[in-house]
Amino acid sequence: MRRRSGGRQFGDKPFGGDHSGKAGLLPRRSGPRDRDGAVVLYGWHTVKAALENPQRRFHRLLATENALRRLNEDKVTFPIAPTVVCPEDIAAIAGPNAVHQGLCAEADPLASPELEDVATGGIMLALDQITDPHNFGAILRAAAAFAVRAVVTTERHSPEATGVLAKAASGALEYVPIVTVVNLARALDELHDLNALLVGLDSGGDADLAAIPLSAPLALVIGAEGKGLRHLTRVRCDAIARLALPGRITSLNVSNATALALYIASAKLAAPR
Repeated sequence: MRRRSGGRQFGDKPFGGDHSGKAGLLPRRSGPRDRDGAVVLYGWHTVKAALENPQRRFHRLLATENALRRLNEDKVTFPIAPTVVCPEDIAAIAGPNAVHQGLCAEADPLASPELEDVATGGIMLALDQITDPHNFGAILRAAAAFAVRAVVTTERHSPEATGVLAKAASGALEYVPIVTVVNLARALDELHDLNALLVGLDSGGDADLAAIPLSAPLALVIGAEGKGLRHLTRVRCDAIARLALPGRITSLNVSNATALALYIASAKLAAPR
């Protein structure tokens, strides 16, 4: 299934149809993109996981009396002294519609590891311009559930790891390293050189993901909502696979499809050979 020179032409259907992962302490580098300001984290699982992550550096921690009591009951260690505030004070920062559950923190963004540090086995995800923060966060949550080694994304055309994305990830920002690259095509070439198997996911793929041979390290390449995999991404994949769904609707939201693909790939890699 190794890619051939010049790549192969595949269908145009996006994997997600028309709808529109605690990791080990890896060496990390600061991302070059202009995202060096503090990120806002809110919500119980999001902030609690961040507080338990020794790699997080906090600027401030705001908590209501009830939330602070819960943290103390869970014996959470505070890397920074919390400030007790009213729920309205947190809403003024997180937004009036944010489900903050009495917790909000401002912290430095986590740095990005090198590809060579994560492509040592298991499963990785490479996201090709996933721009919706809810979908990105949900994908991170699924990645944490399936012990994904890392999520690879680009500096541009991807949401910042803050606010809505962090809440949707439900703590997974602290568990799954995000590798930020300038150019996804070049990153896929580097993964290929590191002996990773690259499988693009597309509803018009050549074969059912459950039917093709998989090996680790494995990178599942996920296309953008509504547009699918770009040409330069697609031609770098060793195979293009689909999910064989039995119902009348044959495509899923990209985050749901990614979770199902991770289940299938994890089961196949774990099966005795």
